[in-house]
Amino acid sequence: MPVVSIRHLTAYRYRKPVAFGEHRMMLRPLESHDQRLLSAEVAISPEPALVRHVHDVSGATVGVARFEGRADRLAFESRVRIDHRPAHAFDLEGEEGCLGAGPFVYDAEEAGELARSIARRHADAGGELEAWARRFARPAGRTRLSELLTDMTQAIHGGFAYGIRLHGPPQTPAETLESRRGSCRDFAVLMVEAARSLGLAARFVSGYVYSASPKSGRKGGGHTHAWARVYLPACGWTDFDPTNGIIGNTDLIRVAAVNDPRQALPLHGTWAGEAGDFDRMDVEVDIEVETAAAAEPAHHLRIARTG
Repeated sequence: MPVVSIRHLTAYRYRKPVAFGEHRMMLRPLESHDQRLLSAEVAISPEPALVRHVHDVSGATVGVARFEGRADRLAFESRVRIDHRPAHAFDLEGEEGCLGAGPFVYDAEEAGELARSIARRHADAGGELEAWARRFARPAGRTRLSELLTDMTQAIHGGFAYGIRLHGPPQTPAETLESRRGSCRDFAVLMVEAARSLGLAARFVSGYVYSASPKSGRKGGGHTHAWARVYLPACGWTDFDPTNGIIGNTDLIRVAAVNDPRQALPLHGTWAGEAGDFDRMDVEVDIEVETAAAAEPAHHLRIARTG
């Protein structure tokens, strides 16, 4: 069970002092049976006039910072330690987890709760995306969802070219299918929408990827990472990372799991000044895997502020 330390620094630089509006931070990993938060702190410079934490509609922790005065640099440095517990993804899979000729249908009690994660966000007028997703199902009979989603994950991993793209919204699934290339968030959106085209509940996940083994060579390090989660009967929400071909939560730390990627921005806010005042944004993500046994988990979030 590795203990993972993550340092995430985002710094905005301006050519002269500007005023800052409200900034919202989504940097704290989700608490769960498979990832236990041991400690967390965020250092903010200049010191905010107010810091509060709220739970958003998805259940993620969002830090809210408000500022007074002006400065030519604004920096947020998050440091967390997590007891991470990878597990086998399909140990509990049953016969109910199979896709037939039509869309997948969940139990009535679950379907209502999952409706927003099943609803598609991108048009597919020609049916190209659904046809691509159906390629991973057997032409006759029933297909286990574990096999279908594993094959889909590996098809994107092996058949699409990965490229880092740090700015801008994700491509549409149609754009990614046509170009056969994209960033981690492009691949995540493609897989989420492909799963939804089959009637499956799927979410976009934002977080971090690390390499527990030097041989793994994970893509998407050095900044935040994105992948998909799909709800499987009996197994529950299960992670699929098409960028790295990961099935399950191995080497993946979740910060947010949302229905729309726009709900998973790690940091966003406003500033006031002249159009040419903005200089640049620097982002650093450093991840270390500790070998020592995990300490007892912290029960609060400490905010460390710098002047």
